[in-house]
Amino acid sequence: MSVARHGVRPRHDPADSTASRRQTSPRAPGAVAPGWPHAVSQRRYAMSRRFPFRFDPAFRPLLALVGVRPGTAWAEVDDSQLVVRFGPWRLATARENVTGVERGGPYRWWRVIGAHLSLADGGVTFGSSAAAGLCVRFRTPVPALAPGRWLRHRAMTITVADPDDLARVLGGPGG
Repeated sequence: MSVARHGVRPRHDPADSTASRRQTSPRAPGAVAPGWPHAVSQRRYAMSRRFPFRFDPAFRPLLALVGVRPGTAWAEVDDSQLVVRFGPWRLATARENVTGVERGGPYRWWRVIGAHLSLADGGVTFGSSAAAGLCVRFRTPVPALAPGRWLRHRAMTITVADPDDLARVLGGPGG
């Protein structure tokens, strides 16, 4: 462990003329970090992309009352799964469970703002904007609005800031 990591700067040794010119180079991917257990340093992490929700200014205060804010509302996609957080609500499913995506909007505000069940198709809506969104369909229904297994949804509508980009990442048409 280096002394410099604890806020103490190492002294310059005049006998070592290269001390001030030393630089650390980034490790090659998969290289074992000194001092770390081999299993931890070799772990590979999947690359993920996070998509923030678009917030219409008129609905921001109302959504904040139920815990939906820009810091608590996002969709994240990595190699293996799709995870959506919308304030206190969460939806997680494997990427292979996504069967299709379709861009939608503009919406009527009373049909999209908030977290609610769609009576038309039993889908879930996580909405923070009436401008545009993305409908994501699932092969196997997933839970989102209620804990447990009794309420599951075959589709989800979300109003992320860039629905076309999320559609491309999920493997669907770009809009």
